[in-house]
Amino acid sequence: MSNAIFLFDANILLWIQHNLRVGILNPIMIFITHLGDKGLFWIVLTLTLMCFRKTRRAGVTSAIAMTLGLIVANLILKNWVARIRPYELVEGLNLMIEKQHDFSFPSGHATNSFACAWVLLRELKKPYGVSALILAILIALSRLFVGVHYPTDIFVGIAIGICSAEAARAIVKALKKRFPAFRDFIRPTVKKGKAGR
Repeated sequence: MSNAIFLFDANILLWIQHNLRVGILNPIMIFITHLGDKGLFWIVLTLTLMCFRKTRRAGVTSAIAMTLGLIVANLILKNWVARIRPYELVEGLNLMIEKQHDFSFPSGHATNSFACAWVLLRELKKPYGVSALILAILIALSRLFVGVHYPTDIFVGIAIGICSAEAARAIVKALKKRFPAFRDFIRPTVKKGKAGR
């Protein structure tokens, strides 16, 4: 990463530390950041959606999206870029949670959160999708708040998550056309009186 990008990132993190780390907000943001650990919250949500026929398409799409995000962000880019975490390099930045054991770029928390939340925003009724998106934004911002990611890690993670979600939607659409059994598996229950319309 270039020096200009590093300075941009570092200044934002230090501004957050000096201006936003206050009182009750600290434990709240720590709690929110742990909601995204290992993507478990989003995985449980996705599996729950898959259990009900009405939301199964969203669940299947989310599972594909998060898998794509995992491959691109965690398995490829993190190891290729190998960016050191900000608390190791930014002078004066204090870490608020435990040290992380992988590289910084891009943010896996942001990728997972937006991969799932963007699918829900596009596939479910607006209140559910908007709620998921708000939580995804909070999780992404919390990674800056606690000092484990640079802003550019978050921006790229969000972009990968959204792209993964749209790619997953395209994959599901193609599978529906190609495989009738898959189409039946994700089809919502048809209400009586609406069949054949």
